[in-house]
Amino acid sequence: MDVLIFLIPIALFLGALGLIAFLWSLKNGQYDDLEGAKWRILDDDDLPEDKR
Repeated sequence: MDVLIFLIPIALFLGALGLIAFLWSLKNGQYDDLEGAKWRILDDDDLPEDKR
């Protein structure tokens, strides 16, 4: 039971760290363009300009 004195604060710290990382990614626009990735994968970048 003495180990809970250490584990509970560590778990709370890691949870808060994860929440802060998630809020930071929201603020920096990580989830703004959810549709663009599926279209970018279809774009053929290795073709020369005259073949497009």
